[in-house]
Amino acid sequence: MGRTLIEAISDTDGAVLVGAVEAGESAAVGRDAGELAGLGVNGILVTREIEPLLTEADGVLDFTVPAATVALAGKLAQRGLVHVIGTTGLSPDQEKAIAAAGNGARIVKSGNMSLGVNLLAALVKRVARTLGPEFDVEIIEMHHARKTDAPSGTALLLGQAAAAGRNIDLGTRSVRVRDGHPGARKSGDIGFASLRGGTVVGEHSVIFAGPHERVELVHKAEDRMIFARGAVKAALWARTRRPGLYTMSDVLGLSDF
Repeated sequence: MGRTLIEAISDTDGAVLVGAVEAGESAAVGRDAGELAGLGVNGILVTREIEPLLTEADGVLDFTVPAATVALAGKLAQRGLVHVIGTTGLSPDQEKAIAAAGNGARIVKSGNMSLGVNLLAALVKRVARTLGPEFDVEIIEMHHARKTDAPSGTALLLGQAAAAGRNIDLGTRSVRVRDGHPGARKSGDIGFASLRGGTVVGEHSVIFAGPHERVELVHKAEDRMIFARGAVKAALWARTRRPGLYTMSDVLGLSDF
């Protein structure tokens, strides 16, 4: 994803790469970032230290792991910088820490940065509200074999949209495991199923199963560039905003959809 972000920055007017950071054990540390991204040498070496870069940067595109994201959020809040978060799998306590960092930083956080998925989320919210509780909601997602968290951040984003449409709390109404004899489905629950295998970038289906009919809303990602372009767009948008915690719906003007 880091290499794709570098390519997206190079293709976007108004965006300039000032540094690239990787975990200390990564083989990319010390190598030229442009060369890694297939763009040719750009003179920016991948480093394990982010602090020196923050004096030059207006913001950070963060697709890392939860612990790193939370630590970075505090640093960026102190400096009032833009923090675009594509990291998924955060715990409730980590989510609270991110929200607190929004008092100082301009944060855009989303389980998915693509235009298509965020439009899908807006549609899911509308459909959930329109069809009503007699239509059961099930969300199915599939990703590559190396993805470590489940359900995906995008699946949870879509679940939150469905819950908002139904005016219910996803935390108390989500069903993420069915095994053995769990009993009949409870009306109003939102079910999740996660599949892993191969090199799948990301596929998500939201199923509204009602009496004698079914509505399915589907998104299939074919290239990680859709996430990278969305992240760069979010960073440019956030630069002129006040400190706070925003979503891609805010960036794309879908908040009131």
